[in-house]
Amino acid sequence: MKKLAVSRVCALVALAAVSQLAQAADWSDTYIGYRKGSTFAEPFNPDDIGKDILNLNHVSGYKYGTNFFNVDMLMSDSKDPAAAGSSEGAQEVYVVYRNTVDLEKATGMPFKFGPVRGTGVTVGFDYNTKTDKGYNSKKRMLVVGPTFSMDVPGFLNVGLYELWESNAPNATPRYNYSTHPMVGLSWGVPIASLPLSFEGFANFISSKGKDEFGNDTAAETNIDMQVMYDLGAALGSAPKTFKVGLEYQYWQNKFGNDSGRMAGATAKTPMIRMEYHF
Repeated sequence: MKKLAVSRVCALVALAAVSQLAQAADWSDTYIGYRKGSTFAEPFNPDDIGKDILNLNHVSGYKYGTNFFNVDMLMSDSKDPAAAGSSEGAQEVYVVYRNTVDLEKATGMPFKFGPVRGTGVTVGFDYNTKTDKGYNSKKRMLVVGPTFSMDVPGFLNVGLYELWESNAPNATPRYNYSTHPMVGLSWGVPIASLPLSFEGFANFISSKGKDEFGNDTAAETNIDMQVMYDLGAALGSAPKTFKVGLEYQYWQNKFGNDSGRMAGATAKTPMIRMEYHF
């Protein structure tokens, strides 16, 4: 019941934010999604963890660019307990927001070259909070840098970003990591003429200096990809309304923790995924 209550509050807040974005949009796509896997990993934890994840995702275009907003509500099983000795799984909320200003739209001048069909400047943030027996993450991160839209069917965006990240686990004073770069990719491309698409993101993050305990952090790789099937035609609804698919996440040195010396720092997680677009 506590999990449901937290999820409902988070969903209401997120829906309110998305409605404000949609009202100002020239176009938009919003969906509610669900995914589930049984081999998630968390640093400091040697066990495979089962998670149910609800998410709300919104992308829209406006006069000068695009907005992207996603909130994940992650509910762990008892292998990732909410407190020491508890049989209740931890809960986490992770929010991502990005605003990209298209330089051609903003200036009236083309910013195309080679395989790049458009260039933008992206500003955004990550925010998370988690209740678990160990770390109790409270991540805050600012993201700034250029984004290049590649000339492919569907979309492929490549970003070169600078990250300013901090955390305050277990009620400790907020700790600022060293400023560090990230190469970020996101894509959604059709598979031939089939009702299938290949979608996902990949983040390659450099070391962020020392962690809160004085240990060196490691470079981080987070690749999350899925093949999605458009159920719209089969259900007699509009295309791209209902999607189902298989997802796989590979996350090495999660949160900068070195998998060579820490259990749970690398995850290899297959998932099922469902989306309802509206």
